[in-house]
Amino acid sequence: MPAEDRLTELPALPNTPGYAHAVTVSGRIAFVSGQVAVDADGRVVGVDDLAAQTRQALSNLHHVIQNLGADWSDVIKFTWFVLDASEVQTIRDVRDEILRPALGEVHNPASSLVQVAALFGREFLVEVEAVVAIPDQASDV
Repeated sequence: MPAEDRLTELPALPNTPGYAHAVTVSGRIAFVSGQVAVDADGRVVGVDDLAAQTRQALSNLHHVIQNLGADWSDVIKFTWFVLDASEVQTIRDVRDEILRPALGEVHNPASSLVQVAALFGREFLVEVEAVVAIPDQASDV
């Protein structure tokens, strides 16, 4: 697996709440565009429901990651864009519901969350993008 080390504990910094300060990798990496809560037909999923939108955005992101020949354990970093950063716990809860089975006791990837005035569609509450380390055995994309 190209995502090698997850730096989570440093003497001069507090322990991180569910993410790594840094992740080291080897090999190729992919920068995955932001994903929002749309289904395969382009319909918005979970209007006014941050948890449902987070689940769908992560599902869409996972689909892209798998098509790269990677999985959740290969994600180096998430960047979250939200309308209301005070609702971060909802995002963390859904993220952990989805990632914990795949990662087990391994810390989550590095992560940033940015509150924005708007996303590209009025109905969207969250968007998530990722940087992914591509496993050596993955096919060329």
